[in-house]
Amino acid sequence: MQTIGDTKYGRLVGMDSYGNKYYENLEEAPNRTRWVDYKSSLFDASQVEPGWNAWLRYMVDEAPSESNTNEGSVKKLEPSWKKPFQPNLTFSRGAYKPYNTVLPKFTEWTPNVKERVS
Repeated sequence: MQTIGDTKYGRLVGMDSYGNKYYENLEEAPNRTRWVDYKSSLFDASQVEPGWNAWLRYMVDEAPSESNTNEGSVKKLEPSWKKPFQPNLTFSRGAYKPYNTVLPKFTEWTPNVKERVS
């Protein structure tokens, strides 16, 4: 447990395509029985896939790895035209950066320095 700051133990329920590990311990306090151990220490909550997010939030009882379908219990409810899940890329090289069409409001000043005459 490199990032949650708490010693926990539980049953490994599964892993997602990003390498995150999902655990469950039914002996913990209520609503604290499921948690995720992110692959990277620089994690973002959007790195949890929708099926696993539903399991973590107690929306479904079966984890996507334990469900009858290969794609998870929430995946079958999604429309066919929906794009594949992608985590939040803010503050990374993959972040969206629009093309700038506005001219700069000021320019740099570079002074012309002449040699001193002694």
